[in-house]
Amino acid sequence: MKKFERFYKPLPWLSALALTALLAGCGGGGQAPILGAGGAVQAPAPAVPPVVPPVIPPVVPPAPPTVTAVAPLHNATGVPVNNTLITAAFSEPMAAITGGASFTVTCAAPCVSPAGTVTLDSTNRVATFASPTDLTAATQYTATVTGATSLASGLALAAPYVWRFTTGITSDTTRPSVIYTVPVTTIPGPTANVAANTAITATFSEAMAPASITASGTFALTCAAPCVSPVSGVVTYDVGSKTAIFRPNAVLDNGTTYTGTITTAATDVAGNALAGNQAPLPAASNYVWQFTTTTPDTTPPTIVLENPADQATNVALNTPVNATFSEAMDPLTLTTANFSLQVSGPPIGTPLTGAVSYNPQTLVASFTPASDLLANTTYTATITGAKDLAGNALAPGSMPNPWTFTTGSGLAPGAVSLGSASTFGNLGGTAGTTNQGINTVINGDLGTTATTTTSVTGFHDALDIYTETGSNIGTVNGKIYTCTTSTTGPTAVTVNPTSCNIATQALSDAQTAYNKLTPAQLPGGLDLGTDQLGGLTLAPGIYQSALGSYQITGSNLVLDGQGNANAVWVFQMASTLTVGGPGLPMSVQLINGAQAKNVFWQVGSSATINAAGGGTMVGNILAYAGVAFSTAGNAALVTLNGRAVGLNASLTMTNTVINVPAP
Repeated sequence: MKKFERFYKPLPWLSALALTALLAGCGGGGQAPILGAGGAVQAPAPAVPPVVPPVIPPVVPPAPPTVTAVAPLHNATGVPVNNTLITAAFSEPMAAITGGASFTVTCAAPCVSPAGTVTLDSTNRVATFASPTDLTAATQYTATVTGATSLASGLALAAPYVWRFTTGITSDTTRPSVIYTVPVTTIPGPTANVAANTAITATFSEAMAPASITASGTFALTCAAPCVSPVSGVVTYDVGSKTAIFRPNAVLDNGTTYTGTITTAATDVAGNALAGNQAPLPAASNYVWQFTTTTPDTTPPTIVLENPADQATNVALNTPVNATFSEAMDPLTLTTANFSLQVSGPPIGTPLTGAVSYNPQTLVASFTPASDLLANTTYTATITGAKDLAGNALAPGSMPNPWTFTTGSGLAPGAVSLGSASTFGNLGGTAGTTNQGINTVINGDLGTTATTTTSVTGFHDALDIYTETGSNIGTVNGKIYTCTTSTTGPTAVTVNPTSCNIATQALSDAQTAYNKLTPAQLPGGLDLGTDQLGGLTLAPGIYQSALGSYQITGSNLVLDGQGNANAVWVFQMASTLTVGGPGLPMSVQLINGAQAKNVFWQVGSSATINAAGGGTMVGNILAYAGVAFSTAGNAALVTLNGRAVGLNASLTMTNTVINVPAP
């Protein structure tokens, strides 16, 4: 009973309140007589909600534009003297570089600095300095961009952007080629199951003239009726990745075969037209490939590997910061505006100046600071706004983003400079070079200091032929530099002294590089306890064979870059290098960002590469004696993604393709 009393005790009060409210709601003017009373009762005013000020987001001022990539690269060496187009890419469209803004290229006396012209490409994101004359050989140049302003905000670069490069002694006569496409090129095509909402890309073997890529008609996409052809879209060129990007204005038709074409209007920075896949070298030709579409891609990309890793310590001061993605990315969303590095806080410091590059083949983006990092300092790397080629934004994955690492106090060993030898795919040293077969192609220069008339046989470039027969034809997609005469061509009458001097200097630079790779000058190599590299997966480092030789037989060798685009491998051997066994070609495979240009084989005597034909070798082979690829009679192509140097003996090759890596 008491429980009920407690429950109903408030009822008289509630009844009175209800009655008051009811009476207040009757009558007009807000007044009503109550039980014959002569006065009036004012109705309670409606409740007024508190005034809540609107939430105004903080105004974030626009950031100044930045230089995101340059060509030639900072500290590049061996730059061809006819590399007369110097380019700088920006994080956003820019106003014309005139008035208070400037883009200059200078050199110290007695060199005369070029008085070039500066233009922007059709996207206003790439500026090109065009020198009216060739650069001076073996000279350091300084390029400076000052005061360039954003087209949208009017803000200028926060500070002048400065980089340097050094010329070699040769001109670039090698036609550029397409080395990778998205969608990938398959033979026979077309490539199947390509997302209908993807952008289309083509990556080149060397830096290209931006205006030649974005010119109308250079990069086209077509299809058969009833599909509307040609496909309308916008073409851009990314300096850092040397990649052309075709972005359709609308999603492509599902279940349709498309043909991508890049014409010979595409030229490198030296003016060489494209070596496509429609005609054999030395002719220029279009590059054509096909693919068939399927449903759009809606899967966001993620970061799958970081180098340096999160929380890494004792990181070398000259280390770039790398991120590997789960799929092909849009290069224009990987710039210094999206990929930043700063000293960790609090407070977080100003982002470091640097350049961002993206490798479409390895899916690795790299931020390279303009100068070495500070010792014993913690840094934070951040990637924001990156997208894949279908426009899907970067999603969180298993890797932290941002991520931090702490430097040590030392430098990591870098790639050894080859100097003027860097443009040579085949450098026969003092003994010459010989080709057998009709499918040999040197995508680079060929040279020798040998003086006998038979020291170069089975090769030709655009001008000279050296003792070719119907069954021994080797194409040099560059230039042949020798100290001997050719069979036919301008060098048939007498030795070209300039050509001989270039070959002599290249051999001298190759000898210097060879010496720097030896244990005497590069000590600390790891002895694996075996001369057999086949079947191994090796991290970057210096490897020295205590047994005197190395061989890759029975299984392939894998080089794991661990996400570091600048990872370097040096293999030191006092004796021989043998790749492949009887009837069984072997290959060197690159994973996780490893690059052929950063692999070095210092061979104390001679190297034999896949004597039975076939297989893919990787890296720069510098042998004290000679290097032999395949043997006479083998039709299967042997490929070297690198360079072959025989300092004191000849180079011999049969149906061999050499692709000189880009710097």
